[in-house]
Amino acid sequence: MRRDKRGEDEVVVDRVACTAHGVCSVVSNGAIELDEFGYPVPSRLTMGRRDARELVAQCPARALLIARDR
Repeated sequence: MRRDKRGEDEVVVDRVACTAHGVCSVVSNGAIELDEFGYPVPSRLTMGRRDARELVAQCPARALLIARDR
C-alpha cells in the first residue's frame, strides 16, 4: 500500500468500473471533482487512511481502490 510520511493512502479510480454515480464527490468533501459526464477527476487522490477507506467503501460501483505497491 502506498503511504507517505503523514500516514496517508493513495486512492485510485478504476475508470472502466466507474459508472458515474457521483457519490465519491459528495463523500470526499470536494476532494474529488466530477467532469461534465459525472466521472471523477483526478484519477488519483492522497488522503488520510481512515478517510481513504471510508471513501472506497462508499463507492456503489466499487471503482475506488487503495493503491498497492507492485
